[in-house]
Amino acid sequence: MDDQGARHQELAVRVAKLYYYQRLTTERIAEELRTSRSTVSRLLSWAHDHGLVEIHVHDPAEQPLQLESMLRERYGVRSVRVVAVPDSAREADWLERVAADAAGYLNSVIGNDCVVGIAWGTTVRRLSERLKPKPTKNVDFVALNGAGTPQSIDSAFGTDLVLRFAANYGARAHAFPVPAFFDHPQTKTALWRERSVRRLLDLQQRADILVFSVGAFSSEVPSEVHAGGFLEASDRRDLRRERVVGDIATVFFRGDGSWRDVALNARASGPDLDLFRARQSICIASGTGKVDGIRAALAGGFVHTLIVDEPTARRVLGDVKAKAARPAATTSTTRRERTT
Repeated sequence: MDDQGARHQELAVRVAKLYYYQRLTTERIAEELRTSRSTVSRLLSWAHDHGLVEIHVHDPAEQPLQLESMLRERYGVRSVRVVAVPDSAREADWLERVAADAAGYLNSVIGNDCVVGIAWGTTVRRLSERLKPKPTKNVDFVALNGAGTPQSIDSAFGTDLVLRFAANYGARAHAFPVPAFFDHPQTKTALWRERSVRRLLDLQQRADILVFSVGAFSSEVPSEVHAGGFLEASDRRDLRRERVVGDIATVFFRGDGSWRDVALNARASGPDLDLFRARQSICIASGTGKVDGIRAALAGGFVHTLIVDEPTARRVLGDVKAKAARPAATTSTTRRERTT
């Protein structure tokens, strides 16, 4: 960012703080800054568009707040964001709402001087399409797993995602050009000794923040690892026989969170799931087909922050009852605002 851009950003933040923190009107701000109301309005819009301002509306009568509390209490997860969705919406629409919320949340946690690990997938791809530009300094985005298929090692799926995240934050991108799954564990072991690969593996281990979703065998919005030609029919049969319920970064786990002795993991390019226990791990998940996987990921301690749609959150908690109708006109609202 050049000096002019930095000054513009500084002024936008100042206007946002006056408007949201001090509750000044646009007219009063214009007088204080000796500018026009239209300039103040443009600066506020610019602050919103560039992720400097994030607004959340919370209705005390709504269920998401209760669900967030219940999920934290039951699973010991540090932070939960339950995203309200229309009752009549399709699961594809739920995912769009969750991705938009997650995009705003990422801007509140990704700052300067950090390493961010990205696990590719359908949900993370939707998230990448909803990102809001936020300039940062000395930030690296690294792919957590390879995306090559049995048909082509030169898969752009994972690389494009990392490049998109890095461009959004003005950061450095580090792709991981290896297969999602190797044919033989010995091949993976040998490649992992190469210095160029070790450099990427070391960067993954230094990640401060991990962004990922949970893969599911079947759902209305298919998981890329299951629908993208990465697994053979025999692989899927083996996973079901081993009672696998989901994966994170192409590393599979069972309902109790166990994963080390799942046979396919010896050929997977993703990191040990212990990494997710030790870092700020952000799981973005949407769709009822992912319920078992979300439960297992929470039970395994792989999730520090969960961002999930309301219907899926209910099913994770075992409550499949329809949400009670809310009063149309008498519900009061409170607004929680955060400016960064």
